[in-house]
Amino acid sequence: MTSVVIRLDPIFTLSDEQFLEVCRANPDVKFEQNSKGELIVVTPTGGDTGIYNAKLTTRFVVWNEQVSLGEVFDSSTCFELPNGAKRSPDVAWIQNSRWNSLTLEEKEKFPPIAPDFVLELLSPTDSLQETQAKMQEYIDNGVKLGWLLDRKARRVEIYRPGKEVEVLQDPDSLSGEDVLPGFVLNLQTIW
Repeated sequence: MTSVVIRLDPIFTLSDEQFLEVCRANPDVKFEQNSKGELIVVTPTGGDTGIYNAKLTTRFVVWNEQVSLGEVFDSSTCFELPNGAKRSPDVAWIQNSRWNSLTLEEKEKFPPIAPDFVLELLSPTDSLQETQAKMQEYIDNGVKLGWLLDRKARRVEIYRPGKEVEVLQDPDSLSGEDVLPGFVLNLQTIW
């Protein structure tokens, strides 16, 4: 099953404030918005995917508490990208200096910033093609490193600006490279 896209364009365009109000008025529904202004109803994950999302987020939080280099965000955080899209990666991380450059009001709403790092965990309800396009959108909007994990295929796609997507089949671990210094994700606990 793929996400449901609601096209509002023939009738009206949602402002940032209206999008926020739609989200607040429907707290049981997860929304994103693409760069065309279309509203995307995101399918909730099942229990199995939820377990692995929690494990992944925890590993980033533990690393970040040790290094204190930035902030980790879970899948409920929606970021406004420079192209106007509002996206919620499964895990995101932003360097302290970039996060601290935002105003309190920007931090409280949908932060108008592309994370430095994003991770998407492909769930059974996700379309691989749509998720790959989302990963490319992140990179095109300033994300420095992105990982797309496909547990079923035991495959990882690594996205970096200006480079071809690197595909790894059944890797043991992933390095955070220079974006997440010292971070190593042991994938044996995810597969």
